[in-house]
Amino acid sequence: MASPSHAGRPNKLFRNLNAKIASIPMVLTAMVIFLGGTIWTVVYSFTNSRLLPRANFIGFEQYERLWDAPRWIISIQNLAIYGILSLIFSIVIGFLLAALMDQKIRFENAFRTIFLYPFALSFIVTGLVWQWILNPDFGVQSIVRSLGWETFTFNPLYNSEIVIYGILIAGLWQGTGLVMCLLLAGLRGIDEDIWKASRVDGIPMWKTYLFIIIPMMRPVFITTLVIITSGIVRLYDLVVAQTSGGPGIASEVPAKYVYDYMFQAQNLGQGFAASTMMLLTVAIIIIPWAYLEFGGKKRG
Repeated sequence: MASPSHAGRPNKLFRNLNAKIASIPMVLTAMVIFLGGTIWTVVYSFTNSRLLPRANFIGFEQYERLWDAPRWIISIQNLAIYGILSLIFSIVIGFLLAALMDQKIRFENAFRTIFLYPFALSFIVTGLVWQWILNPDFGVQSIVRSLGWETFTFNPLYNSEIVIYGILIAGLWQGTGLVMCLLLAGLRGIDEDIWKASRVDGIPMWKTYLFIIIPMMRPVFITTLVIITSGIVRLYDLVVAQTSGGPGIASEVPAKYVYDYMFQAQNLGQGFAASTMMLLTVAIIIIPWAYLEFGGKKRG
């Protein structure tokens, strides 16, 4: 005979039934569109699909062609350069700005809005703005030369050796404000007593930041790194707006490689293989982050 305490309890399956029913469309969307689309892309990356998908499997031939293509190698190199420098400069500049903003300066809201405003712009707008700024005919180079420095040269978008750094400048201008706001939120979460204790002990401010504050902000830094890295992998609009992959193929990136092969070269199999490699990159980023955020925590 069931005890009185269990008599009125509903079955676990029927608890929060309304919420479970309401979540069915979301679950179906995630399963069919996201998971299903991902599996479909991976499967057809092993075919010789051209204009239309066809189930004619050829093994790893598309991947062999992919890694033999100079354009893909240049894309990976550009993404690595852009990604490493973007991570370093975004975190360093963003943290310095956040630390300055955390000093309760005047007009803080105005400065925060100014720094965050570029993030509200699309990458296309950002790319076009910086394409104009870096144009040697009427941009920075032209202005400096008009002031008398005739030998000054600054045209990174027209130099195949440094074009990726011109794109990096635009990316930092747009994304650093978001990093600043994320890290500022983390700094505002630090207990004021920690600052008081460090001042009483005579610890210099830079040591307080380096050895106390930054380790305490580990979850914020991890989340910020994931956000920055996911944006790096998806780099496309900025390149198209500024250089369209030029000069030549000097500023190609993986996302543009995928788009060009799938919608212009009409080679779906090659595009699927390249997008699968991008998916693998995202998985390498997300899985360690998920472990650090959820799996690595001790459960009480």
